[in-house]
Parts: sequence; structure tokens; C-alpha cells
Amino acid sequence: MRGADRESFEAFVAAARPSLERSAYLLCGDWGEAEDLVQGALVKAVGAWSRIAADPVPYVRRIVVNDHISRWRRHRGRERPAAEMPERSAPARDHELSLSLQAALAALAPRQRAVIVLRYYEDLTEQQTADVLGIAVGTVKSQARDALSRLRASMPESAVAIDTVG
Repeated sequence: MRGADRESFEAFVAAARPSLERSAYLLCGDWGEAEDLVQGALVKAVGAWSRIAADPVPYVRRIVVNDHISRWRRHRGRERPAAEMPERSAPARDHELSLSLQAALAALAPRQRAVIVLRYYEDLTEQQTADVLGIAVGTVKSQARDALSRLRASMPESAVAIDTVG
């Protein structure tokens, strides 16, 4: 990689990495795995930098989403180690809502979760979400509808907040 390309790639990584890691975390629910997903995506992106330098974020997002779905398919049904033992005091109310939202997102199918994260967390349009995922706009709409319906059913106490999203 030439000096100018290297500098532009390093600037991109410094600017975009926190946002990419937050999105990856929302997809997978684990900070370590989120960092691994982003790191792998950046390794893949550096090889294509000369082609994508003008607008690299959609390309890298798509790699993160695709790699997450691939990992999920390979590892579903396996046990995951817990970061902490479950014997803790009851968390504060806002923390409970956050945990319940994480659990509800984790229960969604990978594509539904990706659509929710990209549409409502990253605030992408339906067309941009479709482009990132490589699917039709109609599929984005139906996946969002189904995902929001599942979130409403699994979190009835938060249905009002979810209804303002969908």
C-alpha cells in the first residue's frame, strides 16, 4: 500500500472504527466478537482500498454483517461462555430494559437483527440497508416488519417505544 493510501486508510480506521464496533456489538451481543468482526472486515477492506477509498463504510459494514451471519451459522447451538456468574443483585430498572432489549435482539434471526441495527440504530434508509445486505428493498421492509413484530411480542412493556420506531 502506498503512503497516501496508507494514510487515508489509517484515517478511515480511526474515524469509523468506534461506530463499526458499536454496530457489530448490536449484531452479535459480545464486545470481543464485535472487535474481531471489525478487525476482520478491516483486513479484508485494506486489500480493496484502492477501489473503495471514495466511500468505504458501506463496503466494510457489509463485510461485518456477512461475517457475523457466517459465524452465527457455524456456531449456533453451541454453548457460549458467560463473562460473569449470574448470581448478582437485581440491576437498576434502566439496566433491566437494556438487558431485555439485548435478549430480544439476540432472539432475532441474523438478517432481521442486521436490518433493525442498520435501519434504526445506524439510521440508514431502506435502500441503503438493502445495498449493505445485498437484498431487495421489499425484503428489508418485510424483515423489519417481522423483526419489530417479534420485538413487540417479546417486550410488551416496551411496545410503546418500539411502536415509535416501526
